[in-house]
Amino acid sequence: MKLSYIYNRVVKFGSQRDPRKKGSFKSFEDSAVLYGKPDTEVKKIMVGIDIETPELLVADKIRKEEGLDLVISHHPEGAAYAALHRVMRLQVDVLIKLGVSPKVAKELMDIRMQEVERRIISGNHMRPVDAARLLDMPFMCMHTPADNHVAYFLQQLMNSRKPKTVQNIVDILMEIPEYKDATKNLAGPRIILGSPHRPAGKISLEMTGGTEGPKDVFDKLYKAGVRTLVSMHLSDEHFKKVKDANLNVVIAGHISSDTLGINLLLDRIESSARQKLLTVNCSGFRRIRRN
Repeated sequence: MKLSYIYNRVVKFGSQRDPRKKGSFKSFEDSAVLYGKPDTEVKKIMVGIDIETPELLVADKIRKEEGLDLVISHHPEGAAYAALHRVMRLQVDVLIKLGVSPKVAKELMDIRMQEVERRIISGNHMRPVDAARLLDMPFMCMHTPADNHVAYFLQQLMNSRKPKTVQNIVDILMEIPEYKDATKNLAGPRIILGSPHRPAGKISLEMTGGTEGPKDVFDKLYKAGVRTLVSMHLSDEHFKKVKDANLNVVIAGHISSDTLGINLLLDRIESSARQKLLTVNCSGFRRIRRN
């Protein structure tokens, strides 16, 4: 399949799993073809959670010895990374669905988006893209579309299984191959706040929307009836605010959650093209097919 086909399917399928209303957004700013011609024929890919210059040099070696057509990063690089704060607007819709007022959700997200933009703006985010150009290595990233897939998958799973306790949530996650595999590297799901026997209550899944949301939203979530957060990761600043709000927290795992989202998205791309891509795993990613 061609590089343009892969990217277009990333956007299409990511849109289908997006929590926002259809037609309320036009693109995923944190996902892009960073380098490469659209008509590049792709049969073999290298996929990693983070792809930077060292991984691209490995990819170049593999290409020379075994052949390789495309490198895919989950986390954004280049202009896609510089625009990361823009996709965070997605979280406003998620918060509103959980019961936070639209005005409060938007105000808090505006503050957080500005924080993230200030943190990113000074970075040298073009380094890996320049490396790909110098190596003439096709390079793309697919961030929020993959995160949308893991968010949708886990939401459907929690809706159907209806976990009663915090431990039930962990047990359900542990049935998923990506999370089960992560335990081998001591990175599996775990409870970081709350007793395993506490009622799970209403669950907030923090799996998509660029990066962590506002620090001052957790008490609003509690007032809206949320009792447990299931997140990829949680900073110390966020942890303190969550603790003050008396919420339970399950960390599903960052790399394992990213891996699950990528696998679900790649499954759909391969199914639509009726063609399986040869995949080289790297940078924390493990290809697990479900079809």
